[in-house]
Amino acid sequence: MVASGPDGTGIEFIEKLAQIGYDYVELPTAQMMALDDEAFAKFKERLFKSGVPCETSNNLFPVSLRLTGPDVDKEAILSYAKKAFARDEELGIKICVFGSGPAKNVPEGFPMEEGYQQVVQLLREIGPIAKEHGIMIVIEPLRSAECNLINSFAEGVQLAKDADVENVKVLVDFYHMTVENEPASNVARDGEKYLRHVHFANPEGRVYPVSVDEADYLPFMEALKTAKYDARISCEAYTPNGFEQDAKTAYDFFRKLLSM
Repeated sequence: MVASGPDGTGIEFIEKLAQIGYDYVELPTAQMMALDDEAFAKFKERLFKSGVPCETSNNLFPVSLRLTGPDVDKEAILSYAKKAFARDEELGIKICVFGSGPAKNVPEGFPMEEGYQQVVQLLREIGPIAKEHGIMIVIEPLRSAECNLINSFAEGVQLAKDADVENVKVLVDFYHMTVENEPASNVARDGEKYLRHVHFANPEGRVYPVSVDEADYLPFMEALKTAKYDARISCEAYTPNGFEQDAKTAYDFFRKLLSM
């Protein structure tokens, strides 16, 4: 389960997730990094007390830290990454999602290939930092409306190949994949070697899933099976009916989907 709230961290939902029975929670690194040391200590205490582990995180870089374009501050990026991965390790995080669309988006007028190479080099530099903390980075392809760089699982795989870092792999998000009309066969083909995490939402409105027949979920699940993927699936979606109600419904949905 992915959670976010008033301060952006989502910690206020953690007890509800524990009551429902979720296995883990995925929380945002950039929002956790915005906490001062005292607030982070309280955040960590509440998380550990809940009994729900934070095994994954998302939103690695904040909007304010440019990753592509002419205004990249490499020193600031690496300083941020060192602290971010150290905090992630404190929380027990094993998978850190690198989506960060606004920070990664190549500015208008800047050469796209140059922006791409900036991200390749970025991964080569932050990958070893993450590895020191026992963390794998997974590249998140985003729909083109959110970012103009890496919009498909296939492009994420190519980026991972070009970066060529042991602990840099790829995520697939069913919502983004559906919006971009990418075939699930790409996951079936390259998933065994590169897929390390999954995000999930009903593509109609990007809301929490309710029924296995409301969208084309089964071919996607078959692709995951073909790729021998047997790890975490995070529900990253909006909650039109309120968090608690939708979280309970989604919990039942996933239990049914994963038993099919």
